[in-house]
Amino acid sequence: MSDYQSRSDKAYAKQLMQAANKEATAFLNLKSSAERKDGAIPEKYRELMSIAVALSTQCSYCIDAHVENAVKAGATKEELAETVFIASALRAGAAVGHGLLAMKLFEEHSA
Repeated sequence: MSDYQSRSDKAYAKQLMQAANKEATAFLNLKSSAERKDGAIPEKYRELMSIAVALSTQCSYCIDAHVENAVKAGATKEELAETVFIASALRAGAAVGHGLLAMKLFEEHSA
């Protein structure tokens, strides 16, 4: 299915939010707080951090929205590229961290 995930799927957002209105409202309030423009962290950096998380969670819609917001906030292509590699390094680092747990569990199960 080549159209499994596409921008046109955003048309379902209203349906999704209406079907779980209380949860959607809570989510949108949290999203609004995280993306506020008057925080201690400047908007551009909030967006770059959001891109890093979106890359880690592999949410295409989030990547699209936050790259657009980052461009509007003045992010450069170089900043985006660095964000990509920082996110990839941390994601790889998490695998190593979980590897420590795997080693511990191996010892426990081998005992």
